[in-house]
Amino acid sequence: MLLAQILATAIFVIMFLMIVIDKIERQYVTLGCGLLTLVLVFGIIMQSPDAILDTLNLRSIFTVDFWYAAGESAESSSGINWATIIFIAGMMVMVEGMAKAGFFRWLCMRLAKLVNYKPIPLFIAFMIMSAILAMFIDSITVILFLAAVTVELAKLLQFNPIPMILSEIFCANLGGSATMCGDPPNIIIGTSLGYSFSDFLTNTGLMAAVSLVLVIVYFFLVFRKELKEAEKNAIDPSSMPNPKEAITNKKDFTLSCIIFACAVVMLVTHSETHLTVAFIGTVVTVITLAAFARYAPELLSKVDYKTLLFFIGLFMVVGGLEQTGILEIIAGYIGKVSKGNLKLMIAIIIWVSAVASAFVDNIPFAATMIPVIKSLAATQGVSLETLAWALSMGTDIGGSGTPIGASANVVGTSVAAKNGYVIGWGKYCKSAAPATIIVVLVSMLIIFARYC
Repeated sequence: MLLAQILATAIFVIMFLMIVIDKIERQYVTLGCGLLTLVLVFGIIMQSPDAILDTLNLRSIFTVDFWYAAGESAESSSGINWATIIFIAGMMVMVEGMAKAGFFRWLCMRLAKLVNYKPIPLFIAFMIMSAILAMFIDSITVILFLAAVTVELAKLLQFNPIPMILSEIFCANLGGSATMCGDPPNIIIGTSLGYSFSDFLTNTGLMAAVSLVLVIVYFFLVFRKELKEAEKNAIDPSSMPNPKEAITNKKDFTLSCIIFACAVVMLVTHSETHLTVAFIGTVVTVITLAAFARYAPELLSKVDYKTLLFFIGLFMVVGGLEQTGILEIIAGYIGKVSKGNLKLMIAIIIWVSAVASAFVDNIPFAATMIPVIKSLAATQGVSLETLAWALSMGTDIGGSGTPIGASANVVGTSVAAKNGYVIGWGKYCKSAAPATIIVVLVSMLIIFARYC
């Protein structure tokens, strides 16, 4: 077993380093390392077909609980979490349908018109909209459209879009932390531990709401000079484009709004209806493809299959650490350091998660830590939920600290750069790093006050 543990750990470390170096596309890295785990660790060293089957986890798809249950079983965290894969794929298809109908562009232009195209109200409104949208839609998609529209508005209204883009990126990551479907780490945590949409909303959602108020004030103070300068430019609102022009097809637009509303209702009520997120993701996919039948091939072609494959490989590698007992050893070490002190345990989890997620992808970190906090809860007699909320906020918010910490950061800065607004590490970290520290600290204090 010792040799298996060493090899599984080596494969995991190599995978992480290769993801950070970013010379090979990350889905190839995780799939390759996942295959090595199955063949070398489970097949040759452990000679355990059961470990391979448990990690592939295909049997779970054909069980009733996978599609209809009060919540996904905690055992589903062993190996590939197919509920996460299916749900994310379904949301990707839905979002592509909404984008095709012009929903996001219309929403941005409509909001700009409501605040009369004034830079300061626009700055605040776009931060709030970024957070709210990211509660239900992947933050990458939110920033992709928001940043593009922000650049367009900046040219029309003659202001520097960098402050708005930076604040939108942060708020998208913050909004994503509020719900189960807002950020990939939360999807993994929710499906692995059986938590519902309302569980996240009433726990991490509260932390995100309090933090959002502080973040809005913070970014306004940081960028007040640029904003006040932009206010001096008098723009005639009547010269601005009509938001209705963003709608490519009224029927498609209406359908996309209905589908989105249905998805939100199913997510909010899934703990009562017993419909799992895998079921919801499948239904959303089928309805979207049926509603946009003529665009179905195009919508399917735009799904981010690379990310889905990345997840599959990642779960296999983490399965290697789980099957060989490495994660139990890590949990034991954290328990030993904290000496059973819940507050110290929370502090370790939230700050280590935040710092790690600022420099490496928060998705593999979250997937790795779930079995660790499960083991901690079992051996130290502490609440698993409390540790889960600490892990969620640490991984979700920590990624906001640097330009490479989360995918939304990379997308937002790339959109800005393509339009001639380069955001370097210094510029980014100067505003985002302090905001990250503030939110992580506030989240930790709320967890202390509420659960300890």
